[in-house]
Amino acid sequence: MTATVCACLLINMHVVYTIGFTKKTLEQFVTLLRGAGVTTVADIRLRNTSQLAGWSKYPDLPFLLQEGFRIGYEHHPALAPTADILDRYKKDHDWARYEVEFRQILEDRKPEAQCRQLIDRGTVCLLCSEPTPDRCHRRLVAEYIQELDSHVQIRHL
Repeated sequence: MTATVCACLLINMHVVYTIGFTKKTLEQFVTLLRGAGVTTVADIRLRNTSQLAGWSKYPDLPFLLQEGFRIGYEHHPALAPTADILDRYKKDHDWARYEVEFRQILEDRKPEAQCRQLIDRGTVCLLCSEPTPDRCHRRLVAEYIQELDSHVQIRHL
C-alpha cells in the first residue's frame, strides 16, 4: 500500500477522481483509471450517446469498462447540466454564469443521497468530456460532493 492509501484509510478519507475522455485514447483513459484503482465510473454527461463521443459513447463504454476491465459504470444524469445552460455556454463561453447556473441546478435537484452513495461505492471517478477540469462541470460536482463530506479529496486524472 502506498503512503497516500494508508493515510486515507487511517482517517477515513475518500478520494473522488474526475476524468474527461476528450484528447485521450482508450488506452490512456483506462490506464489512468487502473492506475488510480477506480472501481466505478460515474458518467455525469448530459449526452452520453453522441456519435461525437467515439469510444466513450453509451452503450460501448459500459461494455468496454465492465467486460474488458472489470470497472463498473453508472450513468448519473441528475449530476449533468441542463441542455439549456450547456448549449448557452457552448455559444457564449461565459464560464462564470455557467458555474452559477449549474450550482443552482445542483441545489434545486438536491442529489445528496446519490452523491453519498457514490462516495460509499468505492473508488469512483466522475466522467465528462472536457480534457481538463477547470471549465468542466465534473469539477463542480466533485466540489459539491466535497462540501457534503469534508473527508473527500478530489483528484483529477
